[in-house]
Amino acid sequence: MTLAIAILFSALAMTLIVGVRYLIVSGAFAAATRARHPGLYAGLDPQIRREIGWSLASAAIYGVPAGIVAWGWQNRGWTLIYRDLNAFPLWYLPLSVLLYLAAHDSWFYWTHRWMHRPRLFRLAHAVHHASRPPTAWAAMAFHPIEALTGAVAIPLLVFLIPIHPTALAVVLSVMTVMGVTNHMGWEMFPAFMWRGRLGAWLITASHHQRHHEQYGGNYGLYFRFWDRLCGTDRGIGDFGRAPVRKKDRAGGDRDGAAAGRDPGL
Repeated sequence: MTLAIAILFSALAMTLIVGVRYLIVSGAFAAATRARHPGLYAGLDPQIRREIGWSLASAAIYGVPAGIVAWGWQNRGWTLIYRDLNAFPLWYLPLSVLLYLAAHDSWFYWTHRWMHRPRLFRLAHAVHHASRPPTAWAAMAFHPIEALTGAVAIPLLVFLIPIHPTALAVVLSVMTVMGVTNHMGWEMFPAFMWRGRLGAWLITASHHQRHHEQYGGNYGLYFRFWDRLCGTDRGIGDFGRAPVRKKDRAGGDRDGAAAGRDPGL
């Protein structure tokens, strides 16, 4: 097997893994939504089909760099992923998870905020905001340009910050679960995670749903640090107690570029 074919197979395998993971996780939370809040996704079947289509396309974009890096790690020793638990103190395991989440959140905040510039919004980010309201299937519903900005984050971090495969699996699990639950249209986490002192710094569906309603703010992924520091935090919604579908039936979609304009950029 030639080098190019080996790398291609790795990229294809990772694309399959990302796609299947998306279908399983989003499908599970969509089923939970239909069980917990029947009718919340009523009438959204065409939107959900579109979300699945864009998300599977994004899976390929996420899978290629991840597959290349995975092949390089296994066969050439690329990356700072370490297998020996004794290579670093055990306390570094949870610290590495926090470092990755903080770095990924910072990358996401600034690229996401950049995507809200009017021209980029119209070109790429409008695809994601076409989900109104978003559903559990919308987590990876990105234009290829936006998918590419997200796809390179973790593959780059493994070259910069040492991490054990177990810790990396935790990071990827948190990324997947939060990406899905932030879009599913209701709050599944207990109140302390989105209200009170802890909630003032964490992002769940109550925080991210407001971004999809108001566009200009709440850009973070896991933490509210950058939103609070940069004055873009728009607080949380109240649908956690009573989910409400907000569908613009009268006038169609807003001009997303105008609504998404961030005057701070």
